[in-house]
Amino acid sequence: MTILQKLIFPLKRILQSQWKSLRFHLSASDHPLFIGFYKYLYQPGKGSLSEFLSAYSLSKKGDFTVIQIGANDGITHDPIHKFIKRDAWKGVLLEPQPYVYQRFLKKIYAKNKGIKTVCAAIGEKDGTQDIFKIGFSDMRWATGLASFSREKVEKAFEDGIVAANCSKFGIAIPKDKYGWISKEKVEVISPQTLIKRYGIRNIDLLQIDAEGYDLEVIRIFDLPRTQPSAIVFENVGLTKTDYDSCLSLLHAHGYFTQEFGPNTLGLKKTERTYMEFFTDE
Repeated sequence: MTILQKLIFPLKRILQSQWKSLRFHLSASDHPLFIGFYKYLYQPGKGSLSEFLSAYSLSKKGDFTVIQIGANDGITHDPIHKFIKRDAWKGVLLEPQPYVYQRFLKKIYAKNKGIKTVCAAIGEKDGTQDIFKIGFSDMRWATGLASFSREKVEKAFEDGIVAANCSKFGIAIPKDKYGWISKEKVEVISPQTLIKRYGIRNIDLLQIDAEGYDLEVIRIFDLPRTQPSAIVFENVGLTKTDYDSCLSLLHAHGYFTQEFGPNTLGLKKTERTYMEFFTDE
């Protein structure tokens, strides 16, 4: 790294951090600049997941209900945040990590009366469960790796994902491996309790980012009973076997599917208006 690069690199990180903080506060305050940009200027990429979500949301004319599993901070790498804000969605957003929930998710949607934020994970039955996470950082990249599976977090170390982020942000990985991974007990709520408690009558979108737990979320949501019209889940954390199982499960319950980079969309076959987005069908 040259001297110039050494000078530019920290400045770049400072500017990125300041922009991220400004964007968060503009969204949390429902600032007209933030909302106005997505209402009047934003143009999603042609054929992208964002284009589908934008058109699908607008077609509901302000009556859109979402359940989000694994909302994290509510904005970073979140495919639905701008549409929740732009089109005043209703629904329930779940994030099990107390620090992330209190510091970010609860605040960013405080002004959105139709949105309920819940500090909990989804599970087969109500109760508590241990969640595993990076033990020495609470930055967004680290909290995004939290999982019910310790093996998933260990794999992030093995695959160099943790090392790459630590290098990027100037973080030293502890020499003592016992400090690499921590755990905490979090609340778990079943889909049945969630739907009953918050009076959800229909699900226009089930949005999932569960760090490799996505297949289990889809399974426990009992699709024939809950009938989400659309499902978006993250595919990058799944093994090929689990991903194929997700697709098979969705196809068996009457969904078209289409991959969009790190996310996959499942849409009920009754929603044929959007067939242009399903090039594989």
